[in-house]
Amino acid sequence: FVIAYFILLLAVAWYTSRNSNNDSFFIGNRNSNWLLVSFGMIGTSLSGVTFVSVPGTVGANGFGYFQVVLGYFLGYFVVAFILLPLYYRLNLTSIYNYLLSRFGMTAYKTGALFFIISRVLGATARLYLVINVLQLFILNKLDISFALTTFVILLMILLYTFEGGVKTIVFTDTLQTSFMLIGLVVCIVYIMNSMGLSFSQTLSSLEEKNYTKILNTDINSAGFFLKQVIGGAFITIGMTGLDQEMMQKNISVKTLQGSQKNMVTFSVVLVIVNLLFLLLGGLLYLFASSNNMGVKGDDLFPTVALQHLPPLVSVIFIIALISALFPSADGALTALTSSFCIDILGLKRDTLSDEKSKKKTRLTVHLTFAVIFFVCVMVFKWIDNKSIIGIILKVAGYTYGPLLALFSFGIFTKRKLAENASVVVICIAAPLLCALLDYISTAYSNYKIGIELLLINALITFAGLWLISKKEV
Repeated sequence: FVIAYFILLLAVAWYTSRNSNNDSFFIGNRNSNWLLVSFGMIGTSLSGVTFVSVPGTVGANGFGYFQVVLGYFLGYFVVAFILLPLYYRLNLTSIYNYLLSRFGMTAYKTGALFFIISRVLGATARLYLVINVLQLFILNKLDISFALTTFVILLMILLYTFEGGVKTIVFTDTLQTSFMLIGLVVCIVYIMNSMGLSFSQTLSSLEEKNYTKILNTDINSAGFFLKQVIGGAFITIGMTGLDQEMMQKNISVKTLQGSQKNMVTFSVVLVIVNLLFLLLGGLLYLFASSNNMGVKGDDLFPTVALQHLPPLVSVIFIIALISALFPSADGALTALTSSFCIDILGLKRDTLSDEKSKKKTRLTVHLTFAVIFFVCVMVFKWIDNKSIIGIILKVAGYTYGPLLALFSFGIFTKRKLAENASVVVICIAAPLLCALLDYISTAYSNYKIGIELLLINALITFAGLWLISKKEV
């Protein structure tokens, strides 16, 4: 079944990448269907982290993660009605070209580099989580090494993104999202039936265990609802609206109206899907309790699916898990290649090279990022941290803060930044100062900084940019 799934992916990639060129790779020839983009983005946004980690959080936090989801929902409307019109008006291929037109080359390359660092770390953390699950529960028994598993998966991603890029990913993401959601629904329905529970009985059982609690009213807690909602909104603005991977697919839609329809539709569906993942998490804890299982956290869903459910459901889980893995990795690899080629190497600005040499450069960069992905996944394996979703949100707070500040400074002020290293210094100093604040608050107070870290980072960067800027003449 898994081999057949891989063959299907490659067939879709071959079909969609015919007659493709650099514009197909970078921007899908601006001809993507908004509904396909919207559906495929669900898989990209959720990834293997949501598939494995979110159900695992229910035991400790109930449905508390839904506070963040509500913040995401609000953030998508900011992206749809403030950022997307800007990107379409400027006809951007890389969204960081806005920083070039607004502030000049230094701010432009600084923003692009922060995206590259953010996406490499975030994507490889997600990739590690899913590969590690496959390794621990299946491949170790077959004496297949972690390094070989990582190599084969990255090779698969390379094979179907090498030529078509965004043009291909719009279709493969749709396919992968479908399999992921089928796996989610099958697991929910089977566990409910195996425990003899109806939907209303499931909700009553979850309420008895206090799993359905959403609001956290402890102001000192990292999970305080205002922190979660506001932090979630700004995480969406940063990790979607200011992220080349996510926006690359959106601006591949022919019109702004189509792209906005995509974003609004996607935001509504994403809320429903996250609720289903939390429902699944509650069911998994009920199932574990009734079967005297001591497993919790990220290991819970894989343990139940692969050791306590029938073989057919286990196979569906594996395919769904792989489907959750690929959209976040393939899109990241393509977006990193696009950003590095356009923003750092200046491929679009290069009028001397022909299309063939540009394509050779793009393929070389794509392959190089695949190697970097491999190295980073192996480093995560060496660190072996159990809370990957925590790492991803923390990394986002440190790396997307300067990006959020640069775009906000450009949109909401009329001040100019000098073409010198001061911009780079501010954008590096702000995350370092945030790390110090995080340490002090943890060590010397009861206040715990949560996902509002991104907003604090952005505000410090914004203040620094104001100090080094001058009025536009």
